[in-house]
Amino acid sequence: MVYEVYYRLMQIVNSPAFLQSVFDNRFYLILLVIVLTRFKYATYDSMWMCAFVNVPGTVLHETMHFIVGYVLNAQPCNFTIFPRRSMDGGYVMGAVGFRNITFYNAVPAAMAPLLLLPIGYYVNEIILPMMPATLPNYILYVLLQTIIIENAVPSSQDVRVATSSFSGLLLYTVFFGALFLVWLGL
Repeated sequence: MVYEVYYRLMQIVNSPAFLQSVFDNRFYLILLVIVLTRFKYATYDSMWMCAFVNVPGTVLHETMHFIVGYVLNAQPCNFTIFPRRSMDGGYVMGAVGFRNITFYNAVPAAMAPLLLLPIGYYVNEIILPMMPATLPNYILYVLLQTIIIENAVPSSQDVRVATSSFSGLLLYTVFFGALFLVWLGL
């Protein structure tokens, strides 16, 4: 009896007409993102439940710091995804420490999580079209994109590190400004 109800429900949920109505309606997408976000924030009462929900994104975020820091000789000296309480009462989900932060690597090492945005774009443009159009796949896609995009945002500590060197900020402002002008064709 339970199997028959489940089977019938899956037929309805995975029918092309139902899927088309869900995929083409941005309301459902926004609703799903808000539900996922509310679920995430509901776990913040418990450090360990919060850590469990945030582990995939924390791993992505901290890995980007580590890779960019390693490539630019910032000399990563520790990598942790174990949560701890911060002095302001919040949680620090993870951290990467560096031994050699200089003017040329402070900005890229600190802003490294922004490199998750092209990964999210790749998932949207390449992976999503290859996935069969089912409701579970759509929910998985939205969950994955929510994790990727939310963890691409640099933390306040990341911003402090990036802005710690005036010469580094000037260097990267000029560099990206020049790239932007080239892109515009000026």
